[in-house]
Amino acid sequence: MGLCYNNYVKITENAFVGAKPELVLKTVFGYDSFRLNQKEIISQVLNGHDTLAVMPTGGGKSICYQIPALIMDGMTVVVSPLISLMQDQVASLEASGIHSVFLNSSLEWEEYLSTVDDIRAGKVKIVYVSPEGLATSRIRELFCENSVKISLITIDEAHCVSQWGHDFRPDYMEISSVRNFFPDAVMLALTATATKQVQQDVIKNLRMKTPSVFISSFNRSNIFLEVQPKRNGAKQVVDFLKNHKGESGIIYCYSRKQVDELTAMLDKMGFSVLNYHAGLSDDVRAKNQDLFIKDKIQIMVATIAFGMGIDKPNVRFVINYDLPKSIEEYYQEIGRAGRDGLPSAALLLFSPGDIHKIRFFFEDSADPQKSEKLLQGMLSFASTRGCRRKALLGYFGELFEPPENESEQKCCCDICATGEIPMVDVTIPAQKLLSCILRTNERFGASYVIDVLLGSRQKRIIDNGHDLVSTWGIGKDIPKDDWFELLEQLMQNNYIYKEGDYNVLKVSYIGRTLLKTRAQIKLPIMLSNIENLQRKDKAAPDYVLHKKSEKISAEKPAENDVEAERIIEELKSWRRRKADDMNVPPYVVFNDKTLLDIAAKKPKVKADLRNVYGIGEAKAEQFGKAILRIVTNE
Repeated sequence: MGLCYNNYVKITENAFVGAKPELVLKTVFGYDSFRLNQKEIISQVLNGHDTLAVMPTGGGKSICYQIPALIMDGMTVVVSPLISLMQDQVASLEASGIHSVFLNSSLEWEEYLSTVDDIRAGKVKIVYVSPEGLATSRIRELFCENSVKISLITIDEAHCVSQWGHDFRPDYMEISSVRNFFPDAVMLALTATATKQVQQDVIKNLRMKTPSVFISSFNRSNIFLEVQPKRNGAKQVVDFLKNHKGESGIIYCYSRKQVDELTAMLDKMGFSVLNYHAGLSDDVRAKNQDLFIKDKIQIMVATIAFGMGIDKPNVRFVINYDLPKSIEEYYQEIGRAGRDGLPSAALLLFSPGDIHKIRFFFEDSADPQKSEKLLQGMLSFASTRGCRRKALLGYFGELFEPPENESEQKCCCDICATGEIPMVDVTIPAQKLLSCILRTNERFGASYVIDVLLGSRQKRIIDNGHDLVSTWGIGKDIPKDDWFELLEQLMQNNYIYKEGDYNVLKVSYIGRTLLKTRAQIKLPIMLSNIENLQRKDKAAPDYVLHKKSEKISAEKPAENDVEAERIIEELKSWRRRKADDMNVPPYVVFNDKTLLDIAAKKPKVKADLRNVYGIGEAKAEQFGKAILRIVTNE
């Protein structure tokens, strides 16, 4: 059965029609046994049943259509989302002697015509096409010609057909119409990531006929799961790479800019590294990918555009430099490690600041609420204080029981390896955060509230008058990322919740009770500056809830108060100088209402300033001495 084809031994078109799957597996692919569910899926397809198979990355999905393609009398059409994926699959099949082709924009016209001739002549067993290509009249007319018999239609990355899938593509919705042209063809849908909701969508949107459904375990037990708070991302990456010398790996970044910057830094340090993203030319991307696949370089720094369908078995690690948008995206990315079954590592660097980069694009999303729900699933995983594998598999509806063998259990994830995160007393910062949400009237999201705590002078904060609340600036001694981490933990423990499309922060009944009683609160939390979090101020500021009767009202001086007039004039002069020094408008220092109240109340000591409208603890500390000198005319 063999004539030479492109330097490979070619299997003649109908050599295995009607053969046993085990024979094809051994003869063509060189394997002695099937992996989990492969044989059952192939059997259902050969018996003419539509089939949905959810199998983890590296679980052998391709075999499930490649073997039926050789056994069935006719051609198999594989709908695939990426040109690079098609090219890799065709190269692999040709190396195994199976004549397969792809129809996409990368073909020159002469190549396209030659490929079409082979299809018409019945020389092709498997043809790859994109969903966009399948929708064109030219390709549909070709497939409908009398000389072309289509026995199997395979949808790869089938989660793309679901709006609840992490990579929804509208063009996938058009695939179902193909069934009208080929009613007798079997349909096989394959994906590595599909929750129950996505599975239902795939079956419905592809109009599958009472399909057989196979769900393999999502557990990739050879991949060690680790999450680190991102303090100094570049240094953390370098430290990780030093512990994985000579190993092949992928580093995923959210933006092209980050990819290029990290690649340049690692290259300068002597690492074997290249970059990959949509901003590079097709030739450069193809060259870089080829060098990585052939082990000519060890590390690929890339956006999510890289890696889908890349069957490189010896990827030993995957680093997520930024937070993925969903558990599905994360699972698919880490699944590119350890496809050979050998021990591998998945490191996620988690900064709460990444959340806002992701949410920035939600407005352009077809369904922002769906995007937010997917993101919340990812956040829950990244901030879990229990077994990460259990949390990951639980998302997909799979129950995970850690092995009884202690040594095996320590290979599970960072939490299981190091033990539970210790409880930290966060009473003081928790009070500050909860109070700030209330002081800003529970009308804003996390970023805004934390900016108030950090003393931001953003125009929006000043316009809203929130630079005047008592919680403005009282969190400067705690890093921004730590505030986000604390907020996530308070949410997980039901002290805070989010409401509405804009994720406005609300303080729960439990949180309000905490503020009123000033009870101690301990949380399992990893922070960069625990000492500052636990430090109590020498004179405890009154940022905890005031009773309504304690509300400060602004006063105006009496008309004949000469001393008040002096104070106002001197305060305005001082305010102007201070504003110039700070390079801000005068009202940022104090507005006129506050100056009038100072002149009316004439505070003599620092404690009196707490009864002046618009002076919080931060401003009393920063400007108190100057104000008191003016008032007392010293």
